[in-house]
Amino acid sequence: MPRRVSPPVNELDSLPHPLTSGERRVFDFFNARLAPEWEIYVQPHLNGLRPDFVLLHPRIGVAVFEVKDWSLNDAAYQVQKREDGTPVLMVNDHGEWRAIEQANPVEKILHYKQEIFDLYCPRLDQRAGRAVMTAGLIFPSTGDRRVREFFEPWLRRHREIVQYPGRHPVTGMEAIDGGRIDQVFPEHNRGLSKIMNETLARDLRSWLVEPDFALAQREPLDMDKNQNNLVTSRTDTGYRRIKGPAGSGKSLVLAARAVELANEGKDVLVVNYTITLPHYLRDLAARCHRNGEGRGSITWLNFHAWCKRVCIQAGFKKEYDNLFAEIRSAERREPDKKNNGLKEIMDHRIPDLVDRIISRNLGHPDTIYDAVLLDEAQDFQLKWWNLLRKVCRQGGEKLLVADATQDIYGTARVWTEEAMHGAGFRGDWVRLATSYRLPPKAVQYAREFASRFLDPDLIDLPEKAQGELDIYPCNLKWVQTDSARAEAACLREILAMAPAADPELLAMTDITFLAPSQKSGMAVVAHLKGQYNIACVDTFDDDSQACRRKKMGFFMGDARVKATTLHSFKGWESRAMVVLINTADNHRALALVYTGLTRLKRHVRGSFLTVVSCAPELREYGASWPDFLEQ
Repeated sequence: MPRRVSPPVNELDSLPHPLTSGERRVFDFFNARLAPEWEIYVQPHLNGLRPDFVLLHPRIGVAVFEVKDWSLNDAAYQVQKREDGTPVLMVNDHGEWRAIEQANPVEKILHYKQEIFDLYCPRLDQRAGRAVMTAGLIFPSTGDRRVREFFEPWLRRHREIVQYPGRHPVTGMEAIDGGRIDQVFPEHNRGLSKIMNETLARDLRSWLVEPDFALAQREPLDMDKNQNNLVTSRTDTGYRRIKGPAGSGKSLVLAARAVELANEGKDVLVVNYTITLPHYLRDLAARCHRNGEGRGSITWLNFHAWCKRVCIQAGFKKEYDNLFAEIRSAERREPDKKNNGLKEIMDHRIPDLVDRIISRNLGHPDTIYDAVLLDEAQDFQLKWWNLLRKVCRQGGEKLLVADATQDIYGTARVWTEEAMHGAGFRGDWVRLATSYRLPPKAVQYAREFASRFLDPDLIDLPEKAQGELDIYPCNLKWVQTDSARAEAACLREILAMAPAADPELLAMTDITFLAPSQKSGMAVVAHLKGQYNIACVDTFDDDSQACRRKKMGFFMGDARVKATTLHSFKGWESRAMVVLINTADNHRALALVYTGLTRLKRHVRGSFLTVVSCAPELREYGASWPDFLEQ
């Protein structure tokens, strides 16, 4: 039978972190010498850790290997000892010796082994389970004897290595070049284990298999004829507005157009509302693979970050800071009006300050662009758009894309035809109708939700591609519960999603948890981290500044489970999601639910969406889903 390799062999040369020459030699060695039942996982996203190789045999055991191309024959590395005799790994850095004990490969492999045992194979027998685990170290550029001698001070410090050297092999170039698999991995051909089995292997695979986000980053994005025409052309006036339902490719067109303009030598400003979305748009742009010299530049900012930049560059930082000082002072006087004051600052006073700077020609030259592109325009106020128009050069290009159905801030009506007079547009909206993101089954339930619960004057329903075969399995589950049980239900569904994907493989790190609020999100993430030791990249924090920094660092390529709010995930997509809904009693709350439902991304190996709902108004709708559970 063919060996399971993740990522596939033909894609190893295009990894984000390419294999070193030594790592490639080791992979070829394992691939040639191991029985085909041994699965090979290269640089797996192991809950934030990235070992070089993990090997898995469902009836024999598990092995983790760290590979170092270091040459220990020269004077670049040495062992020093502290006063208590503890060895310290040192490297010569431009003539000065510095400690790199945090990179010590002996400690690394033991750490990997311990985490695999504790977290990823929780059903391994507590006492005998370690017998099926190997933790090895390979130096393909250094002789075997030299490697053993160099690391001897650390090897003899660990009782498990001394007692079971066969489970902790340390080898060098002779073993690799000589094809000595029995030396590099002594446990590879041990008899079938009474401990290891397919169930335990399945536990581990969900952590080892390459996540969809990693694969997607290597694949160029396809566009249909209509989308490609929008990317490669402009209108006579330079103005263009595009609308369409979730998943129809609006953001893709915008990102690809930004790249096209930059390749023409233009300076482009791409703006949106949320803090997290620029990461996604930049990723789309990187995957467009549009040829060009790239003489121009693209600036990716959310609207208020752009406002702050304009103020600072023009020398108005003090005035900008004073606006927030006023807020803090007002909050101390009237704490119950905290949100009202902040909204006034963000919606009006900051944009008004920027308008004064630009209108009086006080701005820095860098604030002027050849093109201004606005994503998720339905989140914007019309005066913000008119402010952005002022920093576009005469004859420049101005593009916006919108979906009024996702009206989570109650601002979509400003983008109706009647309200847009004076915004610079002539003629109709360009409409993208087909949803290429959503699995066809999910399109059906999204359309039903929008038709039942959203304003008919604003909805733009997603459509399936005509004649498209439904080759995208879709697992839809609705859990109806109450607020007291919601947190526990979310935890259960997150933990169960990857194992339940069998026989298909779902990477645990592809799972995204979406919460309606900071409070509910923090509660679930705290349990994931504290109770189950599952690392998460999240955007939750009681402190607003810390929360903002987390949002700035949130991206799908992170090798951890993802967790954020429904608001922050608008515009993004995920193959596997658990979505918590706590209320559905007004238009904005319902629009937020729709936004969450339409974040699901199709995949030939299956997509997974579980909704945990505390909203009684949605019970009847949820009961229509293929898998409905009431708790």
